[in-house]
Amino acid sequence: MKIQERTGAGAGRSAVPAGPAVGDRLPTPPRERKPALAALAVLLILVGALGATMLVLQAGDRIEVVKVENEIQAGESVTDKDVTSVMVAEDAGINYVLWEQLDTLKTMKAKTTIYADTVVQGQMFAAKSSLPAGKASVGLALKEGQYPSDIKPGDVVAAYHVGGTGSRSNDSDDAGAGASGSSSNSLVDDARVNAVADDSDSTVSTGSKTLTVLVDQADAAALASAAAAGEVAIVHVPGN
Repeated sequence: MKIQERTGAGAGRSAVPAGPAVGDRLPTPPRERKPALAALAVLLILVGALGATMLVLQAGDRIEVVKVENEIQAGESVTDKDVTSVMVAEDAGINYVLWEQLDTLKTMKAKTTIYADTVVQGQMFAAKSSLPAGKASVGLALKEGQYPSDIKPGDVVAAYHVGGTGSRSNDSDDAGAGASGSSSNSLVDDARVNAVADDSDSTVSTGSKTLTVLVDQADAAALASAAAAGEVAIVHVPGN
């Protein structure tokens, strides 16, 4: 009986598989080195750092200059509402007008039409107005009803004589100009509005406006004479 018990116990122990010895590890493959990728990463880091440095340096060289917000016609000066300040990168090759020079700029006249969103350069203005050859600038003081409500600088308009026909005939004879309007009420067929100013002198607005228009020299005398008498009406014409 004892012999059989020992034999059974021994058979049971031999059936258990032997495990690996404690401390054994599977072999790991050698790590593959990629020097090209490492060099590329370093290069990208250097480029990024250089770009950030350049941005900082450029930000330090920016200057405050004048930019046009509202269109300025030839022969007109800028006002505070026409311009704003912007920051630009300093460039010795560009004749920017610095924001601190705005007061001086207001005393000068635009050589040509300067459109909105234009950064002003010194050569765009001159000390004196330079009107196109054969043209004249005429100021008109108009009451409400003598001009379109939406009139603005740059509009092309016609000027008509309104009021007594007798005074208009005398004015035309005295002026010796605008003879083409003797058979009709037309004073000017295609004037361009250079400036529009509201009546800002009174506490309560009267609806009056002061216009500056560019016309042919041949029409200037008749138009100015009728305007002085308050007998001018302005209308829009095709071409705006």
